[in-house]
Amino acid sequence: MKHIVVDPQLAAVPLLEGLSHRQLELVSQSATRITVPPGRVVAREGRRGNEFMVLLDGTVEVRHDGRVVATRGRCDYIGEIALLTDRPRTATVVTTSPVTLDVIARREFLALVSEIPEVSERMRAAMPDRMAELAT
Repeated sequence: MKHIVVDPQLAAVPLLEGLSHRQLELVSQSATRITVPPGRVVAREGRRGNEFMVLLDGTVEVRHDGRVVATRGRCDYIGEIALLTDRPRTATVVTTSPVTLDVIARREFLALVSEIPEVSERMRAAMPDRMAELAT
């Protein structure tokens, strides 16, 4: 198997802490790195979720029903709720600075959480708190 260099930024994401080098390689291989300018919508409430995103740099606002309910930044992630629950996006996410994202498409994301169940478990454990943000 070809050795993949895992970006230290990706390895620093708390969601991925404790994964083996091989598991981090799988995540890295599945991701496409993009840079997005400020003021861009990267996820829209009510739409089908087609990707999971890890924020490697920059900040985003999470908006529900037009109001800001959270801010996410470096080493955080977005998009998991729609993919894990197979329901429409629960919030709109807008960049508030230049943002660097590792984007993982739906099919690759579902394969990853099947291959690395501890990542899915961590996301599911955080889901009630994230859903509670929408209600406040």
